[in-house]
Amino acid sequence: MFVFVCAGCGAELTAPLSRVALPVHAHQKYGNGTQLPVLMESGTFAVEPEPWGPPWRTWEEIHPDEAAARGVYAPVYALSDGAPGAVVIAPGDAHGTVLVPERADGYCCGLDGGAGPNVACAACALPVGSRIDDCSLWQAMWLSPSAVRRLPIDGADAGAEPLSWAQLRAEGKGTPPFEPIAEWGSRLQAGHWSNHRWSWSPRWEAAAGRALAHLLAASEGRPVIVPDGLATEVFGRVLDAVLPAGRPARCAVLAGPGRPAPGVDADVLLVPTHPQTGEVWAPGGAGGTGGPPGPAAYRVPLPFGVWLWLAFPEPDPPVPTSGVLPYGVLRDDFDPPAPRPHHLFRADPEIFRQTLVRLPEVRSPWLREVLDDLMEYMRAGYF
Repeated sequence: MFVFVCAGCGAELTAPLSRVALPVHAHQKYGNGTQLPVLMESGTFAVEPEPWGPPWRTWEEIHPDEAAARGVYAPVYALSDGAPGAVVIAPGDAHGTVLVPERADGYCCGLDGGAGPNVACAACALPVGSRIDDCSLWQAMWLSPSAVRRLPIDGADAGAEPLSWAQLRAEGKGTPPFEPIAEWGSRLQAGHWSNHRWSWSPRWEAAAGRALAHLLAASEGRPVIVPDGLATEVFGRVLDAVLPAGRPARCAVLAGPGRPAPGVDADVLLVPTHPQTGEVWAPGGAGGTGGPPGPAAYRVPLPFGVWLWLAFPEPDPPVPTSGVLPYGVLRDDFDPPAPRPHHLFRADPEIFRQTLVRLPEVRSPWLREVLDDLMEYMRAGYF
């Protein structure tokens, strides 16, 4: 475990924290006026390996060779010139910090960090990070890599190893595909669950945005067949709309811990990423099942919780019951299933874009055309 201290005076700024993988939805903007929960679990931190945050440079200011050297192969609105290595934590795990009032900017409902670090060390006033809590953004504290230092805690978790794939599978921490959503400034923020708007999970929309970019890259411009059920509901509409018919299809299968070994005819594998290390599961590896399916099988990464729900579908989750039992208690006799969203699933378009521009396959003309037409696909309800 680690604590983060101020690079200026050495004051401790966080509780003890363990490192986990950066969530796919870390930079997601969801809906309009939506109140999103805290990004990170208490007691954890993650690191953004790429530059993120101000200052920004527009695409016109960047030479394509420079962009390609940074792993960006198609135009984007802007690229960050900030320092890589920003650290994100749950706001409740920060201490010894104060808000910088003159940098308390946001869009409408809170802080968005757009003006630069808005939190300073309480001991020496060095700006050390940004508190984010504006509407439609995940609540988080982002620590500036140049303003903090990470120190190990002596004797804490010495030699601790990440959970194995088998242990993760046994824990069974799946991410439900839909959930209640609250809006800022409305009565929906409090009260009974039935007052909330039920929608597809923002985590699922983010995960699908990244996965669809990989699925298109893996398709080679051919149709892709995904497993029946929820995977078809999540990926099928976009794949059918974007990929041309008439050519031999590629087969995508769910693979991972506890699943049957993929066959040699599997062209694409939908696999989990490790929530602690970010490692992408591979056939035949530690905790894998069977040998590799084929030399050219493309692995499409999914967050472990999303993959688990796809690979081992659960019954519709129950919702808190009303009546004489305390609020929040789940009954095991006749809990009603959670309401399903009233609209078809739509993947997150910006995470799709951010992923696709960083895949070398986007330089192929047909896939670049998909990127250029993304707004039309959004208007048609696919994203």
